[in-house]
Amino acid sequence: MRLLPPVCALALLSACSQPPVNTQTTVAAEVKTATNSLTNAPVKFDEARFRQDIKTLSSDEFEGRAPTTKGETLTLNYLTQAFKEMGLVGANDGDYLQAVPMVTYTASEQQTISFGDLPLEHRTDIVLGSRHDNGGVDIANAPLVFVGYGINAPEYDWNDYQDIDMQGKVAVILVNDPGFALPDSGKFNGKAMTYYGRWDYKFAEASKQGALGAIIIHDTAPASYPWSVVENSWTGPQQDLVADKIEQDKHVEVEGWITLDVATKVLKKSGLSLADLMQRAASGPMNIPLKQTANIQFSNTASYANSYNVVATLVGKDRPDEQVLFTAHWDHIGKDESKDGDQIYNGALDNASGTAGILEIARQFANQANLGQPLSRSVTFIATTGEEQGLLGSRFYAANPIYPIDKSVAVFNLDSTNIYGRTLDYTIVGKGKSELENYLVDALKSQNRVAKGESRPEAGGFFRSDHFSFAKLGIPAVFAGGGNEPIDEATAKYKVMMKQKMKGCYHNTCDEYREDWDLSGALQDLAIYYSAAETLANSQDWPGYFAGTEFHSLRGASTEALSE
Repeated sequence: MRLLPPVCALALLSACSQPPVNTQTTVAAEVKTATNSLTNAPVKFDEARFRQDIKTLSSDEFEGRAPTTKGETLTLNYLTQAFKEMGLVGANDGDYLQAVPMVTYTASEQQTISFGDLPLEHRTDIVLGSRHDNGGVDIANAPLVFVGYGINAPEYDWNDYQDIDMQGKVAVILVNDPGFALPDSGKFNGKAMTYYGRWDYKFAEASKQGALGAIIIHDTAPASYPWSVVENSWTGPQQDLVADKIEQDKHVEVEGWITLDVATKVLKKSGLSLADLMQRAASGPMNIPLKQTANIQFSNTASYANSYNVVATLVGKDRPDEQVLFTAHWDHIGKDESKDGDQIYNGALDNASGTAGILEIARQFANQANLGQPLSRSVTFIATTGEEQGLLGSRFYAANPIYPIDKSVAVFNLDSTNIYGRTLDYTIVGKGKSELENYLVDALKSQNRVAKGESRPEAGGFFRSDHFSFAKLGIPAVFAGGGNEPIDEATAKYKVMMKQKMKGCYHNTCDEYREDWDLSGALQDLAIYYSAAETLANSQDWPGYFAGTEFHSLRGASTEALSE
């Protein structure tokens, strides 16, 4: 996930654990299986195979699976071969690959930056980049303007850009949205982040307003990840989809993040208190010129190459044109040869585990078809590229679908599966959005588990992974798994131990495969996705979004609420 699920992405969907006793071979049968609804025959997930897929995809040989690198080539070959062996067909006229045109921007590590008379150090104080193919950034004496949360939301009667011309100016923006700061105020969605709290929205809105630059003030609690995630994720090569030049030219010339401490100093030099401005910004729309200017100079290169989504289909028997989709991003953030010691961001949990998950689910559906129980609808598996760079592969597929959007029934997304053992509960991120969740709730009954929302909705997890690209088009999409309640005391102890081992590993080089991971909780969750998707694929249902959600107008629900 890109700056996503947050520090807690490692815990958001995978928050529980089990004792490290024979974890590679001893998994209770009930968590390894789902049941075929037509035959009542058990559908067994293979832990050893699932584990090996994670281990291979996150090995040093795959070099962190950055798009357009050797790691991508190895990953594409591995996934293509796996889908071929299952008997799934290449969705793109027989080809398993969908080309995703990308541009890679690389900002120089040598940057000269000052706000007012305060010099700033790249990486330590501020991280900046540019998504323009113009050789570099040379900004002199650009006025800085504090624009609160940088939100223009008519439905909330909120516009932080009211009555200000941002041409030639650099916007300084708070992270998250006003609901986080004042959860009981009735503003926005309370503690739960809205899309207006996301970094990509803030940069896009600043661009719409004609700003020259946009810089977000990093604050660990509302961002839900530490500065190290910003430094690791936003330095080095940065990918984006190739865009029309007219549209690209509208984008801010420079974008990035500044630490809370340094932002406090900048505001103080303007005679202002950042703490006071934060309170004002949460109470109502605001903007205020800082009476200081930004000077920013660094070189920037751009290169162009295709990356690829892997798209494979198990063709349905009765309604093959109707698609149930599974997504998981195969990419991570590659390697950083400027680092001492370990240079590879292996991305074992994020997201070799999710990619291995869709492979294992695909194998089970293929096995059932071979046994004479094909699904009525088709099921398509999309291993996406560029998620870590802003959901690029899923955004491209959504804009250039191989199968029509109006024939796409639903999306099940896997991102950072549960390495912490079995749980009594089950997390649905953004719970309460669509009827698709009812299929998960029903499937949970076989495991005697209950569905709950995520423990930290302020992290905005629903907007941070590939399913969101489809949700924006009205396709019901779920992002779910794991839980917060260990199944027993031994699991709880394991959870404490493993979470300590994994501390700080989100978007870091220590996100590596571990032999002592207990994957029984992940297998438990794969069975839920399998059962829910199998029921939906054999039905004629078209789930929709509930009234009051962001996407109801695109595909509305026929029921009024989520079944508990």
